[in-house]
Amino acid sequence: MVKTSVLVVGGGPVGLTLAMDLATRGISVAIVETRAAGEPPSVKCNHVSSRSMEIFRRLGLAQKLRDTGLPADYPNDCSYRTTATGIELSRILIPCRRDRYTATGGPDTDWPTAEPPHRINQIYMEPVLFAHAGSIDGLHILNRTAFEDFSEANDGIVATVRNLDTGTSLQIHADFIVGCDGARSLVRKAIDANLRGTPIIQRVQSTYIHAPTLLALMDQPAWMTLSLNPRRCGTVVAIDGRENWLIHNHLNREYETFESVDRDASIRAILGVGPDFEYEILSKEDWVGRRLVADRFRKGRAFICGDAAHLWMPYAGYGMNAGIADATNLAWLLAAYLQGWAGIGILDAYEAERLPITEQVSRFAMEMAGKVLSQRRTVPDEIEQPGPEGDAVRKQVGQAAYDLNVQQYCCAGLNFGYFYDRSPIIAYDGAEQPGFTMADFTSSSTPGCRLPFAKLADGRPVYDALGPGYTLLRYDSDVAVAPLTDAMRRNGVPFDVVDVPEAQPPSDHKLILARTDQHVAWRGNAIPDNPAHLVDKLLGRAGESA
Repeated sequence: MVKTSVLVVGGGPVGLTLAMDLATRGISVAIVETRAAGEPPSVKCNHVSSRSMEIFRRLGLAQKLRDTGLPADYPNDCSYRTTATGIELSRILIPCRRDRYTATGGPDTDWPTAEPPHRINQIYMEPVLFAHAGSIDGLHILNRTAFEDFSEANDGIVATVRNLDTGTSLQIHADFIVGCDGARSLVRKAIDANLRGTPIIQRVQSTYIHAPTLLALMDQPAWMTLSLNPRRCGTVVAIDGRENWLIHNHLNREYETFESVDRDASIRAILGVGPDFEYEILSKEDWVGRRLVADRFRKGRAFICGDAAHLWMPYAGYGMNAGIADATNLAWLLAAYLQGWAGIGILDAYEAERLPITEQVSRFAMEMAGKVLSQRRTVPDEIEQPGPEGDAVRKQVGQAAYDLNVQQYCCAGLNFGYFYDRSPIIAYDGAEQPGFTMADFTSSSTPGCRLPFAKLADGRPVYDALGPGYTLLRYDSDVAVAPLTDAMRRNGVPFDVVDVPEAQPPSDHKLILARTDQHVAWRGNAIPDNPAHLVDKLLGRAGESA
């Protein structure tokens, strides 16, 4: 029998992030993955959010990811056109990766972070994660291995897995199991979690093609080109910036089915090319956009993350990235308990924090999907008409497309605005967290919010100073903090005090206590008279759960 502290089912971006985060905290972890080592994933995800890039920065991966994907100077813009090779209606300017750290101006710059977003397809992203994971001590990946079932006992779980090449079964004993095994998650089914929500929002035909002559037909290429015309609306994503493209054919009419729509004719209508245009299909997939969230994210020693826990239309790029946020939230909680400095109650925070925000973000995505779908269904017939009348229609449609979509492609609110308002391990002070939209947010040190971004006196981002447990930011060095320091260290908590006397505090509070995942856990102007009560709450010991 193989023994490990945490068994992760699924070795995609979410499972790999969870495993890497655990392993860098000294927790032994094993991943079971059905694909062979190096077997490429499907070309689904095309965007890594700023919050995810911050996580990868902490894991030592940010620059490795920046160095791959599209060519360094390839435009990361979103272009709205009559067809992919037709008349441009509007363009959302997004810096290429070469200029990502230095660009200013435009809707997708000046982010309050050291790590702005990165446009990269999963086929380039995942090998970087896999290689990095393989280099970390205590992290083991079992490829070509399928999870079958597990049982729970007082001292952990016992999972049965099967080698797909030999058919040999193996048992793995772990303290905890985490299902990062996608939409058809076996772990989700094993814990009796049910997906609830809207089962069908839109049907999409996706086709990955090799078309080496397409780039030359685009007068100004873009990372994403969205075709708006009365015949066929669709999205063309540049995968390598040269020859390979992913085409989403949006079935926008209620009566259309996958069988009734001609894939080839739709591709040509979206691209704006004739029958003589040559391309090769590399892969294809028909899928249904949904809004489904599991009614539980945990049962006992089993958890679910990512698509196993929630599915929605990938608007604002927050499908995979929401799963990565799940992973980093769960990783530090599991590590805190397994390392012995937190109570079992700290694990209650995972579902209490992630399920409500997942529900909220999924509704953002669904509302955006409805608005975009309505826009596609009402493209005027005159949009390709030459002359002043056509120009007027194109200007109106282009501006409407820009105004609607800039908020999802430059979504600062989704990255930095979300907060945890019902966590059992956050010391709330009665202040209400500021609301946020997909695009906009208000920076706040209210407990539950993301610690406001700032740079320290030495130029480092404040997030780089956060340790693996809790970090106390002190904006007035005369404030005594020894009672909290002593209480934390008596409990074995990884705890640091960072003085930031030259910086203005993001509120009137002289002390802000931040968690390792960048969320504010407590704030004040002085340490409480009895810091032990605060420490018990932060460590999940205020009310132990079974």
